[in-house]
Amino acid sequence: MCGITGWVSYDSDLTQRRDTIDAMTGTMACRGPDDSGTWVRAHAALGHRRLAIIDLPGGKQPMAVQTPNGAVSMVYSGEAYNFSELRHELAGKGHEFETDSDTEVVLHGYLEWGESVADHLNGMYAFAIWDERDEKLVMIRDRMGIKPFYYYPTRDGVLFGSEPKAILANPLARKIVDADGFRELIGFTKRPGWSLWKDMYEVDPGTIAVVERDGIRTRTYWRLDAKQHTDDQETTVERVRELMTDIVRRQLVADVPRCVLLSGGLDSSAVTGLAAAALAEQGEQVRTFSVDFFGQEENFKADEMRDTPDSPYIRDVAQLVGSAHQDVMLNPGDLTDPAVRRAVITARDIPAGMGDMDTSLYLLFKAIRGESTVALSGESADEVFGGYRWFHDEAAVNADTFPWLAFQNAITSDRHALLEPKLRETLDIPGYVADQYKTAVDSVDQLDGVSPLEQRMRTVCNLHLTRFVRTLLDRKDRASMAVGLEVRVPFCDHRLVEYVYNTPWSLKTFDSREKSLLRHATKHVLPDSVRDRVKSPYPSTQDPGYAAALQQQAKEVLAEPDNPVFGLVNRAWLQDAAEVDAATMPGTTRNGIDRVLDLYHWIDLYSPELRLG
Repeated sequence: MCGITGWVSYDSDLTQRRDTIDAMTGTMACRGPDDSGTWVRAHAALGHRRLAIIDLPGGKQPMAVQTPNGAVSMVYSGEAYNFSELRHELAGKGHEFETDSDTEVVLHGYLEWGESVADHLNGMYAFAIWDERDEKLVMIRDRMGIKPFYYYPTRDGVLFGSEPKAILANPLARKIVDADGFRELIGFTKRPGWSLWKDMYEVDPGTIAVVERDGIRTRTYWRLDAKQHTDDQETTVERVRELMTDIVRRQLVADVPRCVLLSGGLDSSAVTGLAAAALAEQGEQVRTFSVDFFGQEENFKADEMRDTPDSPYIRDVAQLVGSAHQDVMLNPGDLTDPAVRRAVITARDIPAGMGDMDTSLYLLFKAIRGESTVALSGESADEVFGGYRWFHDEAAVNADTFPWLAFQNAITSDRHALLEPKLRETLDIPGYVADQYKTAVDSVDQLDGVSPLEQRMRTVCNLHLTRFVRTLLDRKDRASMAVGLEVRVPFCDHRLVEYVYNTPWSLKTFDSREKSLLRHATKHVLPDSVRDRVKSPYPSTQDPGYAAALQQQAKEVLAEPDNPVFGLVNRAWLQDAAEVDAATMPGTTRNGIDRVLDLYHWIDLYSPELRLG
């Protein structure tokens, strides 16, 4: 797990610009605290920051192979979970290896298969290869978009990086945010290729982007295709069990301490149970970590998203599997500390507006990093198996928009109410969302001869796997890598995603519950309480002290009447929000204040040029 960056310039001599590639690389020191390296030639410069996970002494990057017709050099971020099998296959084809790292295997895979190396990989990855033989840069991103990857076309080449901050460190990249970029920030549709910053793009998941003298071309090497599912219920459950067992075993491979993120929900508990069983065979005890808030369990109140507190279920799982468990306890002061908010914004390069769910995640990862370097997560199971509440809400499912926007909750409801009125009119967020929704639905591959319900639910599942999940994966990667922690996501293994995606909705809900397939496939490693628990998302504090602290900070922002944030935010809205009773503050208002504070600090940190008119 690492941070990568680079610069291709066909009309320049980049050997004279080592200071710039060093600066770009330096922005990602948190992603790679263990080592740093650059590789510079006339027309290509590559930078790498390393978080050592496998083959600690041997995986130094950039890594290059000298061929008779020029060097082939690579910077790589992520993990190839099938690297052992690929190494054996490549050795059989005559390749010789000098290290035990997966990085070298991927590089030799490129030498053997070219761009098609992507078809051979199982894992999470973003890597770039400068092929001196053809003077081209090949950028490849994993199928689900687990690892971030951005690029910025220039007049004579490209800039790229794991994060926008690496690209923005180059003088050629301008810190401009236009109306089109800002619409997506508010709209929350996860438009493909979006980065917020003008002229900067994501390498889309499952995509290969190739830079040559005549421009940039892209090719999709993986997408969600509709295929007939022929397995019966028993066979399907068994196949999911087999896949999950294999995936977790593969993702436990590391030369550093590992742990599991445990929330007490079905997803993380399943991963915990499978990991505990696999480690027990090696004579090891699984370590688990959870985040919680002081007083949350004692004072918990059910809301539209959560019926029960997490703590009792966490204890049940930890007791069943015998894990070495640790709770990371947080209070409103921890969650509203402006320094923590600024650290989160810097990690993500955008004012994401997820409030305490962002700051608590960052603080959880920071605590874990003191004891582990790799963590397995239950992220993405809801998208794969259909777990979110709105999957089972008829109005949300049948709404003519993205289901997560149709379902009323604090994060998605009335997302543009806080905007300055003229800006709100200019942006036309509802129109933007409608256009994105139509584009997304039109791209879904469907099977013939299925019921309207099955067709609709395939669409809903597709929207989550190609749009919604990417926001959450980016959030988890950026928060974890900001403290040098690698988080692995077993539910994003493409074999599992493809298989479950093509199971009919009737199979996904065969016991009249959400995530039926996962529930039954992993019931052998779950306590009864978790097996019967209703879906509950990532926790959020209910302490009114959190809302009160936000209001005080909002008043401090209001005391700066000339602050540029008021070019974006409706001052009257913020004034009203700062005066409501903190104890009864609606979740939408609380989240709105969080979003304003994110914008306020983001402007201060990044000094963006806003072109929103």
